[in-house]
Amino acid sequence: MNSNIKLNPNPLVQFLGKPSSEFTKNDLIRYVEENGIEMLNLRYAGGDGRLKCLNFVINSIEHLDAVLSSGERVDGSSLFTHIETGSSDLYVVPRYRTAFLNPFTEIPTIDILCSYFNKDGEPMDSSPENIMRKAHQELKEKTGFEFQVMGELEYYIISPKEDLFLAEDQRGYHESSPFTKWEMLRTESMHAIAMVGGNIKYGHSEVGNFTINDTIYEQNEIEFSPSPLEEAADQLLIAKWILRTLAYRYGVTITFAPKITVGKAGSGMHIHTRLMKGDKNVMVEDGKLSDIARKAIAGYLALAPSLTAFGNTNPASYFRLVPHQEAPTTICWGDRNRSVLVRVPLGWSGKKNMAKIANPLEEDAAHDFSHKQTVEFRCPDGSADVYLLLAGLTVAVRHGFEMENALEFAKNTYVDVNIFHDEFKEIASRLDHLPASCYESALRLEEQRGIYEKYGVFSKSMIDGTIKKLKAFNDEHLREEVHCSKEKIMKLVHNYFHCG
Repeated sequence: MNSNIKLNPNPLVQFLGKPSSEFTKNDLIRYVEENGIEMLNLRYAGGDGRLKCLNFVINSIEHLDAVLSSGERVDGSSLFTHIETGSSDLYVVPRYRTAFLNPFTEIPTIDILCSYFNKDGEPMDSSPENIMRKAHQELKEKTGFEFQVMGELEYYIISPKEDLFLAEDQRGYHESSPFTKWEMLRTESMHAIAMVGGNIKYGHSEVGNFTINDTIYEQNEIEFSPSPLEEAADQLLIAKWILRTLAYRYGVTITFAPKITVGKAGSGMHIHTRLMKGDKNVMVEDGKLSDIARKAIAGYLALAPSLTAFGNTNPASYFRLVPHQEAPTTICWGDRNRSVLVRVPLGWSGKKNMAKIANPLEEDAAHDFSHKQTVEFRCPDGSADVYLLLAGLTVAVRHGFEMENALEFAKNTYVDVNIFHDEFKEIASRLDHLPASCYESALRLEEQRGIYEKYGVFSKSMIDGTIKKLKAFNDEHLREEVHCSKEKIMKLVHNYFHCG
């Protein structure tokens, strides 16, 4: 058996002897028959960005075959605010490659993610997952490149205070037990995510760690490895569901909210990206950032104001996007610079063999690490609609290739200083800034909507619905209204505590 199959933690991959991308209906039926599977769950993302669920008891092979073949009807108006009650019926049809063994149920159960279809059996035009698929298809047709992404999922675990081994306030970065209390929940979550198909890079404790009264707030992060766009989106959604389910079992609360309290680190959902031509990462050329990467960066920066409409979707988002807290506010990019919106992380392009230096007994072999280079988009947070955010980033990449002045634009928005420092405020003043509210984000989306709607990628109804939802928050002057009132900010945090 191929070692990639043998070592894969997904039981379906091991049993079927093939990658999940090759799963067929007959494969799933065989797995159900030969492994005593008794139930089937269809899952699909609602307009709130959370996974919904429809449960089936498998009563015959014919019944299983019918559900896998045709899916089921659902009420679209109860799942999406932009769908009218009078024409709300939708189909949800399973995507076989997403099937996984449910890690929590006592009854053996297979779960599968679904796509939405309209009454005519066509992909639902305004479905976020379908919009992302269309965005990727247009990018591949126009450029010949595949888009791969990975998310950094930050979250807080909130639990009763323990007096032993208290971590230092805001010094939780890469801390280990016993100073971090929830390493076990994180590693158990990572194992479960890997078993259901998640392509995990690593997990660790994050900066945010503080105590209020008798409650500990501990920040953690799980970071994924680059995956094809559609798979990466599914992985983030499933990971959130797994983390919340495990937290419930442990009797603690998890939140992906962008802001947790005044003066403490918020939680982002940074997105790393790369463009691939076959097996080659075209973001790198001769060990340096390529012009292809610079064009993609130009696209990210050009659409950054409106991308907040999909990546920063509630008023609390804009209390994280403030200066001096490692959350970007100025639209610029740089190398290894955490004050910028788009960061080019440290790569492995040096000439030194670090492994040989650390391990003198090893042979001095050359390695190509160019596949590891990514470009990071830093403003999204846990409130994001994952499918729409990644669709928007895909559109932004395509737009970067269509911009006549992309390379010049990239050159003029590059900074190599900490943009938050007062001594560099002159540089910051010549650069554009991210919106400061949902209302402003809606206005920027109105200005740039034509780019998203080009080639029929984003539907008019989706853009209209997003603008309407953002404006309805009426938060245009919210920062001034709450100012430094901890009580008002905590009320805001509470309102959006379980976003995404």
